[in-house]
Amino acid sequence: MEPEVRARSTRRRRSEPPALPAPATPPTRTWLIYIGLISLVAVLMVEGFLSHSAPRATLPDLSQATEVRSAISQLTDSLQVVVSWDLTLSDSAGRPDSIRVRVLAELQEDTLVSMQVADQFADTINFPSPAVGQTVSGLSCVAAEHPGKTPEEACTPWQYVRPAAAEEAAGTVLAQIIIQPTGLQVDPDIDGTCARWQQDHPSEPVWIVVNHTAVPECTGPNRKPTVAQFCAFAVLPDGRRVKVANSANNPYCEELFVEWIRERFS
Repeated sequence: MEPEVRARSTRRRRSEPPALPAPATPPTRTWLIYIGLISLVAVLMVEGFLSHSAPRATLPDLSQATEVRSAISQLTDSLQVVVSWDLTLSDSAGRPDSIRVRVLAELQEDTLVSMQVADQFADTINFPSPAVGQTVSGLSCVAAEHPGKTPEEACTPWQYVRPAAAEEAAGTVLAQIIIQPTGLQVDPDIDGTCARWQQDHPSEPVWIVVNHTAVPECTGPNRKPTVAQFCAFAVLPDGRRVKVANSANNPYCEELFVEWIRERFS
């Protein structure tokens, strides 16, 4: 007889993962090292920025007049000269007490002088209008007045042209010849820059906008053209208004003629 075998039941425990260790808290010394490194980098960046930045320019002690320009127009029997200017930068203590404006016209015996407050940048001076056929040349000067200092003038030349009517040829009897425009400011051609440009570009016009804007070589110190274009119109004995030969087939004169006709009939 075989011996009785008895099975013994066993219970197996479910295996469990080992517990993770708690994260270590960084010591205070580590945080201090981090903060020190960040501060060092910040200081080096600021120092490098300051060392590479351009040094601040030292301003002059006194402000002086600059960029002097004149705009000239004819009002009835007067020539109106509007002088404008600017001032150079300076410390607040270098601002001028006043501004002296001096305008000299070639055909006038006297030089006109006026005084303006330091915060004004334009002044108007009137001269008698030149006669038809005359060109008047002038000079506008501006000086910043400082107590106890000799004023330094900044001057810019100018010109104003009043053309004369030419006689019409070929036996046509005219009652009146009209020149338009009746007068124009024409800047002096300093150093002959415009004349040389015209020689180098004989087939190109100097005008961008006739009598208003010219090529840079033909633009003067007052930002006015150094040349001018005039148109001749005529009034016939029977009252008709026509263009004379030198103004025919010219787009600018055509436009000016239409405006003149409109003004005559308005």
